[in-house]
Amino acid sequence: MSTTSEIQNFKGKYPKQLWYLFFSEMWERFSFYGMRGMLVIFMVSQLMMDEKTANLQYGATQAFVYAFTFIGGLFADKILGYRKSLFWGGLLMIAGSIILALDPKQFFFFGISFTIIGTGFFKPNISTMVGKLYKDDDHRRDAGFSLFYAGVNLGALIGGYICIAVANGNMFASYIPEHLRWNVAFGFAAIVMIISLLTFTQTQKSLGEIGLSPLNHLEPSKKRMLEIATYIGSLVIIPIIMTMVAKTEYTDYFMFVIGPASLLYLFYEMRNFTLAENKKLFAALVFIIFSIFFWAFFEQSGGSLSLFAANNLENTLVGFKVDPNGVNNSANSLFVIAFAALIGMVWLWMNKRKIEPNTVVKFGLAFIFLAGGFYVFYYTKFFADASGRTSLDLFTFGWFVITFGELCLSPIGMSAMTKLSPQKTQAVIMGMWFLASAYGQYFAGLLGANIAEASENASNLEKLTVYADGYQQLAIYALIAGIVLIAISPFVKKLMQGVK
Repeated sequence: MSTTSEIQNFKGKYPKQLWYLFFSEMWERFSFYGMRGMLVIFMVSQLMMDEKTANLQYGATQAFVYAFTFIGGLFADKILGYRKSLFWGGLLMIAGSIILALDPKQFFFFGISFTIIGTGFFKPNISTMVGKLYKDDDHRRDAGFSLFYAGVNLGALIGGYICIAVANGNMFASYIPEHLRWNVAFGFAAIVMIISLLTFTQTQKSLGEIGLSPLNHLEPSKKRMLEIATYIGSLVIIPIIMTMVAKTEYTDYFMFVIGPASLLYLFYEMRNFTLAENKKLFAALVFIIFSIFFWAFFEQSGGSLSLFAANNLENTLVGFKVDPNGVNNSANSLFVIAFAALIGMVWLWMNKRKIEPNTVVKFGLAFIFLAGGFYVFYYTKFFADASGRTSLDLFTFGWFVITFGELCLSPIGMSAMTKLSPQKTQAVIMGMWFLASAYGQYFAGLLGANIAEASENASNLEKLTVYADGYQQLAIYALIAGIVLIAISPFVKKLMQGVK
């Protein structure tokens, strides 16, 4: 078995283990993004929710998904280790997808609860293992995370388009009876999650000591007891999660508690660290807080933008007939795949010439690109016809612009979390990074609900105007956030203690 040092002393641009994690994550993201793209449309068309309620419900569901990454990271750090956490999370996600495939209307919240807890165990820990393939001072780390992020988006591209297209009857319609389309669409998520787990189990030996249990020093019986207690606890909590997700007011209470509680826990852990380590953790918190705003805007993709695509976009892209919501759900992923490796190479090229912008400036640029994309979404209203349908081509260009913002923030952010956090708390900090996404998803639901409420009982053309004007406001806020980040970059750079 290779030692961690041998793995980290790899030759070339990427370690071979990165490719194994790449494919495991790719299939898991097929499952996740396929389901994400279906949620709001399913709730409106099948569960007969109004658009405001569906947006709030979407925000609640996705908030819990990402909030549990913090809890999953905590249990990985303290009890299970990254590998067992990932495997257990994958099993729960498979179970949830199968439940939804059997009867999505009857078992919607029950199945979703399994996937929420499963993602919490899976998502933060595979990202943490990617970070452990590199030494702390390895400048190739950002490029590695950019490549890994391409795997995320390859899965999101395929699942994000196929699942919603099948559910809407725009793919395989002649082979699937209409009343089973949603069952089959949710069933795809289960199949690819099985492929993801098989990929990981067949390649995990190459990871050496990375991701093994932190309790290997204990007696086997005591270690086993703690692991079983974790498994049982995560099953017992499912009915509670089911209730909290179904009633969005409970989500409000949960979000009011989980964030402050995670900060208190981090401050408790910081007592044992040096001043230099704590400064780096404060820098990490700056990135985490700003990322909340980024995801609150970006994640309109699964909420208000899904409804905007369904109601207000034409069904042709560069002359080809397509599912507009499938495009909304997957265009960003296509652009990430096309440009992630290139952007990673640009960072390497700039690093060699000592002109690479620091992480804070990259975050600032992310918001500026985000602002540009949402301004394009706003500008689509000037191309609408009398029925309130507008250009899918221009809308897709908006996602093209936003993609460069995402590539300046998400893979860079994951990399920064592993560089700024001490070894003892790496999975927890990665969990807090995804917890920020939970708050982003939560606020995304609130923003989408406000837009939907403003357009209630409006004509389709009037809806277009309300939604577009809402996106203009988000563009302005994103631009302000970008300028603020670039302005405070010298201060945050000092906190980072030389970490780039």
